[in-house]
Amino acid sequence: MTFIEAVELVGTVIDGVGVAVIAVGGVIAAVVAVRRLLHRQPGTYWKFREQLGRSILLGLELLVAADIIKTVAVTPTWESVAVLAGIVVIRTFLSWSLEVEISGRWPWQKPASNTPESA
Repeated sequence: MTFIEAVELVGTVIDGVGVAVIAVGGVIAAVVAVRRLLHRQPGTYWKFREQLGRSILLGLELLVAADIIKTVAVTPTWESVAVLAGIVVIRTFLSWSLEVEISGRWPWQKPASNTPESA
């Protein structure tokens, strides 16, 4: 196996892990939401959104990492780097949008004192 083949394999594996994280996270969030609904716990919708959003964020980060590995390490042409830059910008915007939607604040802002993150 050559270096390029190994790098392509690593990128493909990370791609698969990213997709799996999103899929498994979605299933887990749905199962937890159904259990919460059956027990009539309050805040089920918001908890579901938060759990689903977190799994999407983690999956997107893995997909960006895989794109960087496959594009820069395997085919470092100006065209492929430009395409990668576009993909990274779009996915970064999606990640930031999801973070703001989930937490209600920008990633660099400190959490409010009454949130679980600050404990």
